[in-house]
Amino acid sequence: MSHLRSSGRWARGLVALTVTAASTLAAITAVAGPAAAAGHPKPATTADKPKLGDACTSADLGTRHPIIKSAEVAPTITHFKGWYVTEGSTGTQSVNTNTTETISVSVGLNGTVQGSFAVEALGSVGASLGLNVQVNYTHTSSTSQSISWNFRQPGYYGLYEGTKKVTGTYGSLNCNRSDAGGLKWTEGPDTGSYTTFTTLEEGAVRCQDKVPANSMMAKAQGLLDCGSPAATAKHLAGPVPSAKAEQAKRDADNAAKAVQSMKATQAAKPAPFAALNCQPAVYRIDVPGKVLNWSAPLLANDGIRLRESSFFSAHLDNWRLCNVTENNGVIEASLWNWGNGGCATIPADIANQEQAYLTTANCGEDDLQRFYIYRDVPGSSKIGLQNKYTGSMMGHDRYADGELIRQYSSGRQDGTGTYALTGV
Repeated sequence: MSHLRSSGRWARGLVALTVTAASTLAAITAVAGPAAAAGHPKPATTADKPKLGDACTSADLGTRHPIIKSAEVAPTITHFKGWYVTEGSTGTQSVNTNTTETISVSVGLNGTVQGSFAVEALGSVGASLGLNVQVNYTHTSSTSQSISWNFRQPGYYGLYEGTKKVTGTYGSLNCNRSDAGGLKWTEGPDTGSYTTFTTLEEGAVRCQDKVPANSMMAKAQGLLDCGSPAATAKHLAGPVPSAKAEQAKRDADNAAKAVQSMKATQAAKPAPFAALNCQPAVYRIDVPGKVLNWSAPLLANDGIRLRESSFFSAHLDNWRLCNVTENNGVIEASLWNWGNGGCATIPADIANQEQAYLTTANCGEDDLQRFYIYRDVPGSSKIGLQNKYTGSMMGHDRYADGELIRQYSSGRQDGTGTYALTGV
C-alpha cells in the first residue's frame, strides 16, 4: 500500500458515530458564573457556557447559547480518479482528480455561517468530538484537484481527496421563568441542523489493499470498480473510468439540488391571514427603566426604532400579541402594530444576515413574523424576543433615539436585548 498524506500527518479512518445531547452537552459546557447582585443583573457571557438548568438573570432573557443534540462523523470523498500504473510508470505522478462531492459549512436554514451563535455551535461540535472542524463559512473545492503521488507498485489505484464530514442537529439554551421558581437556562423551541468538515486528506488505494473499515481509504476503495474489466485488464498507464465514482457524483448532485429546491419553497411569499386573533391588551415594548421603546415605521423601507412616546406617536408605539400559543412556558405570537396595521418581521431578503433590522409588513402566515417570548418571573414585565425563523434574538446596538431594532444570533450579551412588555 502507498504512503498516505494528510497535511503532513498520517490519515486515520474514523467510525461514524452519534453523540447524544446529554453526553455532548456535558462535554462542552461548564457551570455559569454566579448571579449578579440584585438590581444590577449581569448577563452570562459566551465564555460562561451555561448548562441546562443553571440559574440565569433577567439580563439573559435576550440571549441564547447553542446546545448540540447530535453529531455524526463520516468519511467523505470529495475528489477521485481511477488510475492505472504499469511497470514502466511507477514513481511520482501528478493526477487531476474529478469532484465527487462539495461540502459547504452551514448552520441553520440559510446555508452559510452567520453570527456568533453559529461559530459557537460549530466550536462546541469540534470540542465535543475532539476534532478540528471548520467554524467559518467555507466549502471544499468544486473544481478538479491535482494530486501528486509516488506510485511504488504497478496496479489499479484510486486517487482521492477527502475529509470527515460532520453533520448533526442543535438546539438553543434560553433564559426563561421556571415552574420551580426563578429564571433558568431551558431548552428553547429553536432547533436546526449544521454541516462542517475536518482537514482535507489525500491518498491512494488499490483494490487488493487491506484497509480499516469505515476509513477514508475504505470509502475511496468503494469507488473503484474492483473486479471489472477496467480494473483487471492490461492497458496503458493513465485514467480508468469508474462507474461507481460517477454514480456517487450524480447522487451528491441530486442531493444538493433537493436541498436548494427545499430552500426555494421555504422562501415563497407568505399567504395572508384570513384574520388575526389578537389579545385585547395593548403594550409598549420598553427599554426597562428608560423612556425609549419600540416604534413601528411610517415608511415601508424603514425599520422599527427606539423612540420616545408622545402625543404624536400615533399608536406606532402600541403593540398587540396575536395568534398566541404557549409551549413549555414559552409564548409564540405575532406582534401587530396598532399604528400602521402591520406585523413585526425580519425582511426576507436579509433574514440570513447578522444584525438585519426589524420592520413591519402585511401580516401573513410566515415564520419571519412569529416570535418566541421569554419571560421574567411573575410580577416582572421583562422579556426577551426571538425570531422563530432565524432563531436570532432581538436587541439594539446602543441606547439612542432612532436606533434600529436588529437581530443578533446570540443576542446582546450586555443585556440590551432585554425589554419590558408594558401594558397601556
